Amino acid sequence: MWQHNYAPLAGNLPLSTLVAALPIFVLLFLLGVQRKPAWIAAISGLVAASVVAVFEYGMPVRNLVGAITYGGAYGLFPIGWIVFGAILMYRITLETGKFEILKNSVGHLTSDRRVQALLIAFAFGAFIEGASGFGTPIAVAAAMLAGLGFSPFFAAGICLVANTAPVAFGSIGIPIITLAGTTGLPLDRLSAGVGRICAPVSLFVPAYLVMVMGGWKALKGVLPAAAVCGVAFAATQFAVSNFIGVQLTDILASLIALACLVMLLRVWKPADTFSFPDEHRGATQVTVPHYTAGELALAWSPYILLVLFVLAWGYKPIQDQLNKVNILIPWPWLHNEVVRVQPVVLKPTPYAAVFNLNYLSAAGTSCLFAGITSAILLRMSLKKFFEVLLHTLRQLALAEFTMACVLAIAFLMNYSGATGTLGLAFAATGASFPFFSALLGWLGVFLTGSDTSANALFGPLQVVTATRLGMNPVLMAAANSSGGVMGKMISLASIAVASAATSMKREDEARLFRFTFRHSIFLASVIGVVVLFYAYVAPGLAP
Repeated sequence: MWQHNYAPLAGNLPLSTLVAALPIFVLLFLLGVQRKPAWIAAISGLVAASVVAVFEYGMPVRNLVGAITYGGAYGLFPIGWIVFGAILMYRITLETGKFEILKNSVGHLTSDRRVQALLIAFAFGAFIEGASGFGTPIAVAAAMLAGLGFSPFFAAGICLVANTAPVAFGSIGIPIITLAGTTGLPLDRLSAGVGRICAPVSLFVPAYLVMVMGGWKALKGVLPAAAVCGVAFAATQFAVSNFIGVQLTDILASLIALACLVMLLRVWKPADTFSFPDEHRGATQVTVPHYTAGELALAWSPYILLVLFVLAWGYKPIQDQLNKVNILIPWPWLHNEVVRVQPVVLKPTPYAAVFNLNYLSAAGTSCLFAGITSAILLRMSLKKFFEVLLHTLRQLALAEFTMACVLAIAFLMNYSGATGTLGLAFAATGASFPFFSALLGWLGVFLTGSDTSANALFGPLQVVTATRLGMNPVLMAAANSSGGVMGKMISLASIAVASAATSMKREDEARLFRFTFRHSIFLASVIGVVVLFYAYVAPGLAP
């Protein structure tokens, strides 16, 4: 078995860290400076990660190949599988003409673009995140906004920024459940910790979202809507995460925020008018027709079915039955062939690599069943359904390839020891570790595209480091998940999903990365400051 060495360059951690971060530098340079498409950046990053793994860490080639293929497989399933199901659903509603009714029903509530963004990108997106996660809300909400007249680029950017507040509790709380499983910390305390960190930020995310769209001038006209949305979501997120549990946090918070917005719109209208700059304007907005209750119910039925199927898949008795047919694959050339050592783990431990082919219980399968049921309900012919299926496969081919490459980078860095090196570098920050603890989670989600994966990646390291520094391990583990949500908007997997959902131009992917990067850094830093507050100013309020 091959053993990790977290300071392979003459035992020098700072120097080893610089080299370990080379794949990240390559990604940032190609996307942010050279403006290359995401798939080119992903391939280049994978080549850089391979060079670092072999020549810095001395990783055997068989383990290198095992880590790359394992990460690529995870990128395609379950993440790519969920995206496929979500986009298939969108294409079905589009081809049957129901998407026009669906988006017009939102337009009937309000024609104001800012409020539409709050309704769809934030509130409805958070609901889909809570039920499904793993890229589904970005795909669904971005497609809806593009259909309402947002440019594909702007629709994608808005949804990436909005998909921050709910991510830590996404997919029925899977990120925090994973964090509890990998760290051994109590689930209820971790839930409370993440809620106490995220809720203050969720309070102003709706207002921040509107400011991203048009600055303070844009926010001033819809301040009541942004305030109601933020207060409703944040208060519910705090209460449910602290007193009920992780599974329903996003679902209840988003539903209450959505209901409060709808009620507000019955008695209030924006105080001004808002229009996009030409570069962010998509399709021309038309007069919104009125529909009967039956037409509206039928148009919304695919997404109602999506939620019902996802919730059913998350119901433990059903999930247990579906999991009985899972196929567990000890990954060739990798499973237990790599050994993690101190201080990343408490004692030398073989690194497992078991691929769970949960083809029935995966969230993507629930999306697929919802899509098939929707096609039947909407009376789509079998021939048309297969045409839509093939169109979706062609549309997503490059995006799925990009996701596979990105996850291959993440898994290779993890199994080679590069991720451990980066984590120890963050841990060496000492008293300022609470701030950098959040940034470590941010880095993990940037690399993997998933808060769940980032928690599995860095959760144990956060606990070990916190214990060594005499800090609250629950707070540091919660900081990992909370900071991680802000990395979601710049992960290549998320950008690929948003690009595919809106049929955005490939050259706009690098532009989208630059658009979201500054917001990601700022919001992750805010999370870091909140964690510092709990660590040093009000430790009694920490979980």
